[in-house]
Amino acid sequence: MTVSRRDFLGTAVVGSLSLGLLDPKGYGRVSKTNEAGSSGKLPIMISAHNGLAYLDDAYAFLASGGDTLDAALRVVKGPEDDPNDTSVGLGGLPNEEGVVELDACCMHGPTRRAGSVGGVRNIKNVSLVSKAVMNHTGHVMLVGEGAERFAVAVGFPRENLLTDHSRKIWLLWKEYHSTQDWWGPGLADPHWQAPDAKPQSELWQERFRRLEEHAADFGIAPELRQEAVHKVLFPPTGTIHCSALNTKGEVSGCTTTSGLAYKLPGRVGDSPVIGAGCYTDQDVGSAGATGSGEENIKVAGAHTIVENMRRGMSPQEAGMDTLKRIVRNYNNDMNKLRFVDMTYYVLRKDGAYAGVSLWESYEPGKPHTIAVHDGTKRSEKTVALLPGASVDFPATPRVPAEVMKEFK
Repeated sequence: MTVSRRDFLGTAVVGSLSLGLLDPKGYGRVSKTNEAGSSGKLPIMISAHNGLAYLDDAYAFLASGGDTLDAALRVVKGPEDDPNDTSVGLGGLPNEEGVVELDACCMHGPTRRAGSVGGVRNIKNVSLVSKAVMNHTGHVMLVGEGAERFAVAVGFPRENLLTDHSRKIWLLWKEYHSTQDWWGPGLADPHWQAPDAKPQSELWQERFRRLEEHAADFGIAPELRQEAVHKVLFPPTGTIHCSALNTKGEVSGCTTTSGLAYKLPGRVGDSPVIGAGCYTDQDVGSAGATGSGEENIKVAGAHTIVENMRRGMSPQEAGMDTLKRIVRNYNNDMNKLRFVDMTYYVLRKDGAYAGVSLWESYEPGKPHTIAVHDGTKRSEKTVALLPGASVDFPATPRVPAEVMKEFK
């Protein structure tokens, strides 16, 4: 993630309005891009981009007769186990108190069952815990301490999910906010500096340099310091979804996440919400989401997509219609919508699929993508409703171009 992620180009929005991409009611029109991914090959798997490296093994398992949910779980378990993936599982960026809290859900199409967990601490593979809820309880969702105790009872080990690297990034984030709390240097510290009114370019240059110096003090490796600074200034979201369909037409899906970095303790997004972060119907297909969780909950995104396909929409049309509902909720107000982003992963029972997103990218030059495997593994760009890049929230002053050029 780079500084340019916040450098939202307002001209892109103005251009979209002038081209008539949005109608007067605030509903975006479907992009003129051709319908994505309609080969109908079986078996097939689709996932978020961070599942690409794990698709080969999972696809081989699926193609050899493995269960669709187990295949999907093989994909999402990879990032959960990876301490370098700060978006899920081990090494996920923590909440504002420095505690990693994880969410996940799964739906098994052939048996029409579901399981979900939210706000789980100390358990790495919450995607598998959600399956255990489905298999070993009469419930659908367990949360918090109860979900953790259940996971331990069925054999999952407790472990510290906050890696040394993630802990240092969190400390850097606390340091950055030291003017609003008691973290960071006090008045007696020789490095303390009073707030000033220097030009924005000078302030940003100092901000970057100071954070890089603090990153060095915390022991963050030189090659990782700029990445750490970016994750402090622009807190990332992180999630992975995967849906799998076999030759018998059986379909399943799952979603797992560590949620918003530095979130309020107890915050649960869309990922563990059946019908929002993931929804599967054996008669129709499967869908999942990554992005602005709060917005996706309000439109029941995954469920809406599946129901749209039930009514005859193609995967792309079903996803685009759901994105339009997010636009509608903000009355087409680009001053607000530019801080929202969403990517949907849509798989129909006949093997047709699509990846759609609210914006083209999360920063210029880095388009939203989905990972696909139908015998050939590949990454594909999403079809976007709006041109240009989204902007992170909370908003900060626009970074001057000269600073972005220097620190990018």
